[in-house]
Amino acid sequence: AVLALLDTAEQQANDGDLEAAADSMERAMRIDTRNAALWYHLATLRLSQGNPAAAEQMAVKSNSLATGNRTQQARNWNLIARARRSRDDEAGAQEAERRARALR
Repeated sequence: AVLALLDTAEQQANDGDLEAAADSMERAMRIDTRNAALWYHLATLRLSQGNPAAAEQMAVKSNSLATGNRTQQARNWNLIARARRSRDDEAGAQEAERRARALR
């Protein structure tokens, strides 16, 4: 069910319906609340919707769930950098990028 909802959310996002995509992601997350990838995907949607603060919070949550998954953590830090940059926090963005590079 989670994969089907993820596929649905991806199609909705590709169709430009970001709100429906976010709703589908939230349904998937209710099924699998500890899935770091789902938190990351919802964070990317929130950033696309113009909500960088929520995106950063969700990426931080994803990082807390991705213990040992350096690839996912690096993706999260890159997303955090984009969110911070969109809020004109260049120093914070550079720090997030540094943390992402350290995980590679």
